[in-house]
Amino acid sequence: MTDLFEKSIYTLELPRVLDLLAEQAVTEEGKERCRALRPLTDPDEVRRRLAETSAAFQLLTLRGTPSFSGVKPVAAALQRADMGGALNTRELLSLAALLRCARAARDYASGEGGVRTCIDHLFASLTANRFLEDKITGSILSEDEIADAASTELADIRRHIRATSSKVREILNRLISSSQAKYLQESIITMRSGRYVVPVKSECKNEVPGLVHDVSGSGGTFFIEPMGVVKANNELRELQAREEKEIERILCELSAEAAAHKEDIIQDYDLLIMLDCIFARAGLSVRMHACQPRLATDGIDLKKARHPLLDPKTAVANDLRLGGTFHTLVITGPNTGGKTVTLKTIGLLTLMTQCGLHIPVADDSQVVVFRHVLADIGDEQSIAQNLSTFSSHMKNIVGILKEADDSSLVLFDELGAGTDPVEGAALAAAIIENARSRGALVAATTHYAELKVYAMTTPGVENASCEFDVDSLVPTYRLLIGVPGKSNAFAISKRLGLPEEIIQRAADRINAENVRFEDVLSQLERQRQEMEKEKEKASLLRREMEESARTAREYRQRLTQEKNKAAEKARMEARTIIEEARRTADQVFEELDDMRRRQEKEANWQQANERRAGLKHRLNQADDAIGVETELPPPPPTRPAKVGDTVELVKMKGTQATVLSVSKEGVLQLQAGILKVTARQDEVRVVEGETQSQKQARRIAQRSEHQLRALGASPEVDLRGMTGDEAVGALDLFLDSATMGKLTQVTVIHGKGTGAVRKAVREHLKRSRYVKTFRPGRYGEGEDGVTIVELK
Repeated sequence: MTDLFEKSIYTLELPRVLDLLAEQAVTEEGKERCRALRPLTDPDEVRRRLAETSAAFQLLTLRGTPSFSGVKPVAAALQRADMGGALNTRELLSLAALLRCARAARDYASGEGGVRTCIDHLFASLTANRFLEDKITGSILSEDEIADAASTELADIRRHIRATSSKVREILNRLISSSQAKYLQESIITMRSGRYVVPVKSECKNEVPGLVHDVSGSGGTFFIEPMGVVKANNELRELQAREEKEIERILCELSAEAAAHKEDIIQDYDLLIMLDCIFARAGLSVRMHACQPRLATDGIDLKKARHPLLDPKTAVANDLRLGGTFHTLVITGPNTGGKTVTLKTIGLLTLMTQCGLHIPVADDSQVVVFRHVLADIGDEQSIAQNLSTFSSHMKNIVGILKEADDSSLVLFDELGAGTDPVEGAALAAAIIENARSRGALVAATTHYAELKVYAMTTPGVENASCEFDVDSLVPTYRLLIGVPGKSNAFAISKRLGLPEEIIQRAADRINAENVRFEDVLSQLERQRQEMEKEKEKASLLRREMEESARTAREYRQRLTQEKNKAAEKARMEARTIIEEARRTADQVFEELDDMRRRQEKEANWQQANERRAGLKHRLNQADDAIGVETELPPPPPTRPAKVGDTVELVKMKGTQATVLSVSKEGVLQLQAGILKVTARQDEVRVVEGETQSQKQARRIAQRSEHQLRALGASPEVDLRGMTGDEAVGALDLFLDSATMGKLTQVTVIHGKGTGAVRKAVREHLKRSRYVKTFRPGRYGEGEDGVTIVELK
């Protein structure tokens, strides 16, 4: 990348976009990498980065963002451990946090949905070490505390320490309670230099035999270790020394185990930083409402493009084209009309695309990957270098023309300004022509009428203008490609109150050719506005017709669906009737055979005739059933329902309800699911018991209900920023939801702060009927900033 390309990056304000990108990253190194991002010039590499951003955007939309909060640099610590050094507790906990993030990222990638993306291989390359992670977290509770379970030796030493400490305190408590208590300044036990002592009055120091460890600042109190506890204190110090030695051994063992997996852990760190940057790009895409452009070779085509650093609520979206039918765009119009913003938008969106970022445009936009993006924008006059505005611009232009080639995008702002207008216009046209001859795509802004004529008469060069409302003196910031712009100086001056005679004198000084040219531009502008109005009417009519056509298509689709449903229903009913008729016919034939056998045996003709008549009657009934649906007989009555009975509603077959109450008139109040209904005794049947299949169905329904409720209940609530009363109210609603969702454990996030919200939350939890137990968070869970609650 050349110095001029790097300078153009700052001119087009890409670093400001990268600062926004860094805000989306979580890790410190991820933020640094985002700020150091630079445009790629290889189309395949740009395409790969854009695909990564789109893949992360898809995952972010489906599953949210993976957590990278525990990822911290570990290379230096692992290098020291690999050389035989012992890591401290903070470094080991950082390693465990990194392993936990790697494991969580792998779980994130293998989540529900089965979506395949081009960044799956990054997740799959993570080598999470659950054994080492659990060993570290099980041995180290915090930066200042090693768990007793870290080793059996440490647990044994601490058990002896507790026993010896109790022994010393017991001896000193007897001293405090004895007749020697009168020699003490206070009846307390304290420590000096790691040994238990008692405060003795200075005048009584000889009354309490022992070792003096300290004297108060006033000299009135001696801190004496009585002789009766010297041996126990010595034993305690020995145990403490053994404890420190054992802790050092444990840390060395954990450090050696981490060093054995050094390469895997460093690889996990690099992959997580890479994923953090990729998801930061996806997060910026969400923030900017951006999308992925297509990469092309025939030109830039940006639809509804917005400058990414402007407020999207007020920024005007424009369609920007450069390339294809024209390779040079000359933008004219009044000052503050948006010409420079348009120029910067083209350059900045191109640079963002080459960095692998989505850009704020509409779908089906396309961008070209350039080897150089060169811009001369803004006033860079320098007193120190004795450069005027014109000289500073010309110095940049000279460098641009040296580097420009057929893979360059060249942007000129106010080309030829700062010198004589006639010479400046001629020079501007020559510079544009030189850049075009090198094959570069060129966009330039100007006020010179000569360049407007040049654009109108030169193939491959197109005029464009920034629209300006003369009546309100407000630019609309709309870019009109194909229409040269007017400066509108006379109209603006008149609107602002400049006397008419001054404006007329100025107009008389303009030659007739320029006047005719400006009149042509005014006429073209009026015609353009009329065409815009007609185009808007046509667009409105087309949208109405498309809406009517869409409504008609939907209506036809619904009719077709209803027709298909009715036909399918009729076919199913017909099949059911035919099957019933076949079963009846089979049964009839069986009875006929049976009747024939009996006839042969008994020769009872009269009985055979009667049976034959009965069989014919049943065949006629089966024949009728094919066309007519038989009505089922009403169910037999049951005993009167009472409170607590399960009943079935006769008119709503299969619907069961529970009897809540029975009025004097015999009217029942029923609970059917979430509905309460009333019914008479003759409208319900008492269900005396459930069959095995019904019980199994009820259990399946209950499990489904539990799962549905659990899916709707969040396992954590964030109360930070609330007052104590607000937090208690929000906590009550959360506990209701969690209990309905049948959650067993939830997390309450209240932060540390002043502790007011934490105190209010824990006081309320003590009284809550939903809560079984609660405790502060451990290391890695949020510590004292959260409370872990176990529900009944």
